[in-house]
Amino acid sequence: MAGSNKTNITPPRWLLAELTYKCPLQCPYCSNPLDYAKHSDEISTEDWKQVLSQARKMGAVQLGFSGGEPLTRPDLPELVKHARDLGYYSNLITSGYGLDEEKIIELKEAGLDHIQVSIQASSKDLNDHLAGTKSFEHKQEVARLVKKHGYPMVLCVVIHRENIHQMPEILAMAEELGADYLELANTQYYGWAHANRDQLLPTQEQFEKAEKIAQDFKKTVEGKMKIYYVVPDFYENRPKACMNGWGTTFLTIAPDGVALPCHSARELPGLECPSVTEHSISEIWHDSKAFNFFRGNEWMQEPCKSCDEKDKDFGGCRCQAYLLTGDMYKTDPVCSKSPDRQVIQDALGSARESALSADEKPLIFRNSKNSKLFD
Repeated sequence: MAGSNKTNITPPRWLLAELTYKCPLQCPYCSNPLDYAKHSDEISTEDWKQVLSQARKMGAVQLGFSGGEPLTRPDLPELVKHARDLGYYSNLITSGYGLDEEKIIELKEAGLDHIQVSIQASSKDLNDHLAGTKSFEHKQEVARLVKKHGYPMVLCVVIHRENIHQMPEILAMAEELGADYLELANTQYYGWAHANRDQLLPTQEQFEKAEKIAQDFKKTVEGKMKIYYVVPDFYENRPKACMNGWGTTFLTIAPDGVALPCHSARELPGLECPSVTEHSISEIWHDSKAFNFFRGNEWMQEPCKSCDEKDKDFGGCRCQAYLLTGDMYKTDPVCSKSPDRQVIQDALGSARESALSADEKPLIFRNSKNSKLFD
């Protein structure tokens, strides 16, 4: 095994339950796999309960219900109740589409702890364009209902070239909605975002201007609203510690029951990701090829192998290395020490050319028709 290192395997702490790839929205930066249409099977309610029970027994404490849109699963309240009975802190990660006051009350009574609502932009026209669905006014109403029923108001806006010019208006919207937490999640370029990178990646000037606006605003709302500003990898000199280290903290279960060390791991060749319908969570976590593949540092190439920061960033993101270089063992090109750093510079240059072009390519929206093109 590439990085097998079983001497000190820590238990999973964070479980991401991707309940479904179904979604009424068509966001062109979605992190779901491009070929999600061929993964249409979904495991049963009882299978999900087994997953939650087994992961909790191993030590998982944080649980995210995600998708697609998790609200399309009619058994969501039942799964929330099961999670509460097990002692999880549970978070619903939702577009808000399909969520109404009755459902919010039902989920609250079932024991849901936290709701994160995403909005695509600060204006109706742009929000509805990016979502591919008329949803702006409904999302704002959902945000207010979440606040009304005693949840912390957690608002997430994914930032990219199509909406980065709205940064002042996005911040004003968050304040008007009474957001307790605002995540300004600059797009990370996996899945559909990778396919649309030239159209979505902001220029250096756009990024720096928006960041200054956000950081200045952060000071004015200190003590009232907590702002998380997620810097895009392409404007960093060091890679993030992906998933806090491969197979150390995070466990993702896809809608069809495939267990993944991270939500993009399906893209990597040769991992043989196991299914929860065939193996227990403990077997998957401790013994599977996929979860041992990049554990430890035996798999590392230079310059990672001899780098004094390898225990901080673990060589960066394996999926990003693969998408950008075709080799999942290489140093994440985001790192300034990477011999492939030029691919980042090329990507930034290509995005700048696209931003200045009069005939920019159209976005590829996330939907089943386009997904089938990537089978």
